[in-house]
Amino acid sequence: MMKIGIIGSGSMGAGIAQVAATAGHEVLVFDSNPAALERAQANLLATLNKLAEKGKIDDRTAKAIFGRTYFVGDLSAFGECGLVIEAIVEDLAVKKSVFAQLETIVGADCLLATNTSSLSVAAIAAACRKPERVLGIHFFNPAPLMQLVEVVPAVQTNPAVIAQAKLLIKSWGKLVVLAKDTPGFIVNRVARPYYGEALRIFEEGIADIATIDWAMTMLGGFRMGPFTLMDFIGNDVNYTVTEMVFQSFFFDPRYKPSFTQKRLTEAGWLGKKSGRGYYDYSQNAANPQPVMDEILGKKILQRILVMLINEAADACYLRIASRDDIDLAMTKGVNYPKGLLRWADEIGIENCVKMMDDLYREYLEDRYRCSPLLRRMAEAGKTFYDGK
Repeated sequence: MMKIGIIGSGSMGAGIAQVAATAGHEVLVFDSNPAALERAQANLLATLNKLAEKGKIDDRTAKAIFGRTYFVGDLSAFGECGLVIEAIVEDLAVKKSVFAQLETIVGADCLLATNTSSLSVAAIAAACRKPERVLGIHFFNPAPLMQLVEVVPAVQTNPAVIAQAKLLIKSWGKLVVLAKDTPGFIVNRVARPYYGEALRIFEEGIADIATIDWAMTMLGGFRMGPFTLMDFIGNDVNYTVTEMVFQSFFFDPRYKPSFTQKRLTEAGWLGKKSGRGYYDYSQNAANPQPVMDEILGKKILQRILVMLINEAADACYLRIASRDDIDLAMTKGVNYPKGLLRWADEIGIENCVKMMDDLYREYLEDRYRCSPLLRRMAEAGKTFYDGK
C-alpha cells in the first residue's frame, strides 16, 4: 500500500495523517518543530484511546493505526512516499520553498498535494520542475470527522494525477468534489455571504447578532448562526480568509471584509478560543437574547440565503464546479441544511432574481448584482434540477 507523507503536525496535518493511517497506509508526519511533533504524537495516542474507550474502534485497531504513524524531523524520510500532502502555514513563499525542496527528495511518480484553502495551486506547482504532478487536496477541519474533500487541479496538473488522487481519497471514505483553482475553491467562496451579509445587516442596525443567529438557525435550519460560527472558527481566521478572497478577486465588492470583524480581531476578541468575540464566553456572562420576531427573522433569512444562492449560481455559471458538487460541498463541507441550488428551485428562480434586483435597486452596489445564470434561467423558465 502507498506510503503517505504529511508536512505539518498541527490539527489539520495530524488529522489527515489519522485518516490515511486508519485507511491502512503507513504515514510519515514531518514537522521542523520537535515539540510540535511530540504534541501531535501524544494527541493521536489520546484520540485513538478515546475512540477505543467509546467502542468506535477496538484496541487492536487503535494500536495498529498508531503503529503505522511515524513522526519525523527530517524531510529526507519521504523518499519512498507515493503521495505527500502539505498542511502548513498559508504563506505562498513558504509553501513554494517546501515544494521545491520536496521535489529533490521524492520519487518521480510521487504526487505532491497542498491542503491550502485559499492560495493558488498553480503558483505552488510553478515552484516544481514537474508541476504536472501537483494538485490541491483540501480537507476540512477536523479531517477525521468531516466527509468532504475538495480536489483542486492546477492548470498544469496531469488529468491522470487528478483521477488517481480522487480514487485514493474516495478509498479513505471521503466524499470528493472537483473544484477549479480559483480563490476559496467551492466552500470558502460560496460561504462568504453567510458571514459578510450577516455582518452588513448588523452594521446597518436591522438586527443584533443574537437575532440574526436565531433567524438563521431556528427559521433557516442552519446548524450555527453566522456570529456563533465566526466565534467558533476564530475571527482572526475568518477575517483573514475573507480578506484573502477579496484581494484575490481583484477587490470584487461581493467579498468585501467588514470593519466590525477587523476591529474585533485587532482587539483580540477572537471568539471561543480567546473567551470573547461577538459573544462573551466567560463564566456567568450575560449575552444578548434574540428578538423572536418572525417577520424580521424571515427578512434576515431571505437576504442572507439569496446572497448564498447567488454566489452558488455564479460558481456554477463560471464553471468553478458542477451543480452536484456545489450542493454536495455546501451540505457536507459546512453542514448547510440543503444544497443551495436545490434551495433556489424551491424558492423559485424568478423569486431569487427579484430579491437580488430589489437589493441592487436599494443599494446601487455591485455587491448585489444578480448572477447572469439566475437571470437567464428565470427568463427561460428553467430550474437547476428540472424535476430530478
